[in-house]
Order: sequence, then structure tokens, then C-alpha cells
Amino acid sequence: MSAITKSLEWKNAALRWTESFAQKLSEFEGVLWSTAQPATQENPRLVGVSGAGARLLGLSPETFWRDRNAAAAVWSGNELLPGALQPWAQCYGGHQFGVWAGQLGDGRAINLGAIEAAGASWEVQLKGAGRTQYSRFGDGFAVRRSSIREYLAAENLHALGVPTSRSLALVFTDRVVQREEPELGAVVTRLAPSWVRFGSFELPASRGDLTACRRLADYVLEHSYPHITADAAADKYVQLFREITHRTARTIARWQAVGFCHGVMNTDNMSILGLTIDYGPFAFMDAYDPQFVCNRSDVAGRYSFSEQPRVALWNLLRLAAPFHSLIGSTDTIADILNSFADEYRTSYADLMRHKLGLFNVVKDSDLSVVIEPFLALLQRAGADYTLAMRALCDAPILLLEEDDPAAIDRLVGRMVAPDSSSNDDSWNKDMRAFLTDVYKPRLLEDVDSNKASLQNTAAQMRLTNPRFILRNWVAQDVISRAANGDDACIDRVLDLITTHAFSDSLPDHLKNEQAYGGPVPKWGQGLQSSCSS
Repeated sequence: MSAITKSLEWKNAALRWTESFAQKLSEFEGVLWSTAQPATQENPRLVGVSGAGARLLGLSPETFWRDRNAAAAVWSGNELLPGALQPWAQCYGGHQFGVWAGQLGDGRAINLGAIEAAGASWEVQLKGAGRTQYSRFGDGFAVRRSSIREYLAAENLHALGVPTSRSLALVFTDRVVQREEPELGAVVTRLAPSWVRFGSFELPASRGDLTACRRLADYVLEHSYPHITADAAADKYVQLFREITHRTARTIARWQAVGFCHGVMNTDNMSILGLTIDYGPFAFMDAYDPQFVCNRSDVAGRYSFSEQPRVALWNLLRLAAPFHSLIGSTDTIADILNSFADEYRTSYADLMRHKLGLFNVVKDSDLSVVIEPFLALLQRAGADYTLAMRALCDAPILLLEEDDPAAIDRLVGRMVAPDSSSNDDSWNKDMRAFLTDVYKPRLLEDVDSNKASLQNTAAQMRLTNPRFILRNWVAQDVISRAANGDDACIDRVLDLITTHAFSDSLPDHLKNEQAYGGPVPKWGQGLQSSCSS
């Protein structure tokens, strides 16, 4: 059993512990949660601290770095903070790749408790800290490569405006973890207002435990949706299910807009708050391809990029079953589910308008007339989605102020890789025609053609279309650099893809990371991950 830390730094840390999921649902021990204890880690070493994550808890990054050994002991689980006296693991079920998998649960995530800061409550979780009652055949540990990926990805998506869990700290250990081959271990500390999932409701419902379903729904209302009030009990569950449905739609719209593919959209990986959680074989698209599959275990392409909205709705249908027992009306449930498509489509269209510099005028035809034809051209050319959208930021000035055919040709050239088989005269001609005959007239409906207005639109577009994202090749390069002894590169890249995700110029300490905003190198093309981490 982990001992309480002896570090005065951490004993005296001004952390305000509050009642957590397990404490508020204490009567459901063994049903919704069980106690857990972190395993002892060998030679833990602190390698990363998210300053933004630390500030969520009212801490400064310096608190971690002043005594790296003490911080490593705490955030590996070797020692516990004074307020984390009863760690626990959550129990839930889930549909995995469309099939009911029964009881699952936190198999390698151990919750330390909840900390309140700045009016918000954050549940603190160690991922990779050892076995729990729900580990089944797993060892409860995590390897360095997957931990680096999750630590960086959560903060990157937050910087891009995508609802997500957050990262706090990354600790390497000398534990040897067996996966396809032996690897070294790590523990990542992650934060979320709540870790309740769709599967948290599915499991008790599958067992006919309506009491647990109702109590869990009441907890979610009280803890995460306190603004929902209703005179009749059923009404509050109607409002709750509607908000979960709409939050999910809006989050998926943001995934599609930034080109993010989750990879394992099982119902146990779907947050009741509409957060992006459980980063496994995720990826950002490089070449724009709606059929892109980032998980090499997904041979059928169930969780391909274009399927994510449909799968999200399918998952909500699974959640509808336990909520039907609370609401009691099939028609009401159906109406809410039917609202998903409009919520998703409206959110996605708004996000894409902004990426194209259309900030002022909303037209119902934008999706079919402007957005989808532009994406079809990118797909036809195999154009890099992120680079093409970033290049488009120059379009308002080039099209409406300079109106220089040669400059427009150069812009078209920047949207597609020079060696692309589709980078031919016919594609160039079609893209030029789109820019001048479709996009330019639509821009003129949205912005004034004076220089100041155009410059403002271009600047807004640069704050909407990122330059630096955690592509698979970037993550793999960071993993390799860390394996070769450059641990410091992890937090440099964290700084790059958060503080400077939208920056044209970089500070001196990040100059050597410039290449991460450029084309994918040959060796990095087509990289996929698996669920093995």
C-alpha cells in the first residue's frame, strides 16, 4: 500500500480535496466502483509537467520541478497526497466494435480523488499505475510510447478548442512491461471533471439495476449538469439525455473540423460530458481521406474518419436504453436522438465556415456549395488537410486585394504535395476555378474588400487553422528522441502544440521544432497505432 508522502512540498500544497465519485456514491461500492491501490514503481522519473494542467489545480509547474524526486514519487503513485486516502477504480461496461463486452472498468487507471480549484472540480487519475479489480487479463501498466502520446494529445486538442480530458504530469519508470515486445513503463496523470462514461450506465442497466442507473443519473445531474432543474423527475432526465446528445454531436463536429480520428469509439470510451477521453490509436489525418483509419486493429474500418458521426449516434442509441428506463417515453427518446444530426451538421458547418474565413454571414447552402466541394478537391489531390487549410489563410488577400493570377497559382501549389499524382493541370485548373468562381464570391458576401478587413479575416483564419498538431509522425519522433535520452523534448513539443499551435513564428527555444509544422516525411507517411499500449 502506498504511504503518504513525506515531502513537505507536497504535504503543504494548497490542494482543496472535495468529495469524489466514489465518496458520493459510497453505497454502490462493488457496483459502480471499487477500491484500488497504485503499485510500487521502480525508479520513477518526472519527465513532463503541463503548466496549463497544473494551473487547473491551483498549482504552478515549479512546484513539480523544485523536487523532481518527490514529484515523481507522488505522480507515479508510489506515495499518496494527504487528501488521496482512498484511491478507487470505476466499474462500467461497454460495446466494443459493436459487440456488448459486459463488465469492463478502469483496468489500469486509478483515481486519487477530486480537487477543487477556481470554482471547478477535477478528478485526478493515474493511468498505468497498476492492476485494479477490473484489469481482467491486463497488467494494469502503460508503456512510454502510449503515455507520451496521451500526455501530448489531450493538451493539443484542448488548445485546438476540442473538449477533452487534460494532462497534468508524465513519469517514466524502469518497470519492464510486456506488449508485442518488452517496453519500459510510464504513468500519466490525467484530469477530467468526471470520468463517467456511456458504459457506466450500460452495465447496471444490463443487470436490471434501475436503482444504480437512477442514482448515477442524479449524481451526474448534481455534479456535472447543475443548471438542469425540473419539476418532474422524468423531465430532468429528458434534459440530461438531450444535453449529452448535443454535447456529443458538437464534440464530434470539432473532431471532423480539425481532422482528428479517435480510433476506438467504443461506448466505454464515450464521455457523459462530451469530452475526448481514452487516447489510444488516435491520429490526425495527413492526406485528406474520409475513409482514413488510424487504428490498425480496425480492419473493417468501423471507426474510420467519415464514420465517426454515425458511430457517435449508434453509441447514443446504446445509452438510450438505460435512459429509457428513467424517462419512460420512446417518442421522447427518439426525438432527442433525431436531433443529433441537425446539432452535428449545424456545429460542423459553423466550424468549417470559420476555417474558410466566413465569420459573418451564414448561408444554408455553404456546406453543399462551398465546404464539401473544397474538401472533395483536397481528397482528389491527396492534399494534406492541415497544410491546405493553413495555406488557405492567405486566400482572402490574394483573391480580393491582389487578384494576381500568378499568386493564386502559387497558393494552389501550396495546397498539394509536389509529388502528388493528382497535382496535374486538370486539378490545378479545377482548384483555381473553385477559388475564383465559388470561394471568392462567397468571401465578398462576408467581408469588406478593404485592406484592413481582409487582413483581419486572414488573422482570424490563422487562429482557426492550426500550424502545429500532434501528427502520428511527430509523436513517433518525440518517442524516439525521448528513448535516446532527450526527455526535455516532450515538454518543448507540448509548448509547441499548445501555446504556439497557431503561431507563424516561434521563440528561440522552439526553433529546432519548426519541421513539425511542415510536410510529413516519407518515413512518417501512413503510420498507424494499435490498441496495445
